Amino acid sequence: MVRPKKHLGQHFLTDPNIARKTVESLRFPMENLLEIGPGKGILTALIMAKDVKDFRVVEIDSESAEYLRLTYPGLQQNIIEDDFLSLDLSLLFQHRFSVIGNFPYNISSQILFKILEHKNQVDEVVGMFQKEVAERIASAPGNKKYGILSVLIQAFFDIEYLFTVNEGVFFPPPKVKSAVIRLRRNSTMQLTCDERMFFELVKTAFNQRRKVLKNALSRYAFKSDSKLDILLRRRAEELDVQDFELLTSLVVQKS
Repeated sequence: MVRPKKHLGQHFLTDPNIARKTVESLRFPMENLLEIGPGKGILTALIMAKDVKDFRVVEIDSESAEYLRLTYPGLQQNIIEDDFLSLDLSLLFQHRFSVIGNFPYNISSQILFKILEHKNQVDEVVGMFQKEVAERIASAPGNKKYGILSVLIQAFFDIEYLFTVNEGVFFPPPKVKSAVIRLRRNSTMQLTCDERMFFELVKTAFNQRRKVLKNALSRYAFKSDSKLDILLRRRAEELDVQDFELLTSLVVQKS
């Protein structure tokens, strides 16, 4: 028997209808697919019936990994018993791939940052998140939930909030509602500014989100531009991706 482990943030999905809706949110057929944290394999079983050329799963829990080997012998060679956050995804598949998972809530943001590092390999992500995190990722500018993840993910992916999931469809039930969202890689191959500085500026701006940007970004010096004063009088949550790109392109130095 596979026991859910609190330190791994495991909450096993038990509702087959939610599992089906989650899997069918992906576009099939596909070449390569990675499932993160399959647990007891409720998504895995459905995916194996789909048209996927190379399907792999990564599971950090040795008990779950052993269960998967015994339950799905045809998948044995494609079960990676490891920590997703430590994997070099560029070595996992030769070509582009998609990602699915009931993501452990304690590392869901880290999973997304890892996916961002490999954004030019990842076509699509369908993931179960804590509802609050899902809403944050999908939020538009001007919303109090709009933040660092919203901007950084939306710079490279189109995001859809698909459906909300109640606590009772998991074992053990979490204390919060969940949600499934879909990320699809957009057409932005390269930002119009320095990407490293863009990430840094976004994080700095939201770390003091109550301040107008003139104060939150006081450590930076900017080129003179007609739109600069307007941007600096606003707060981070009011700027969209293109605004942050423009702001980043105007940075000349930081103190």
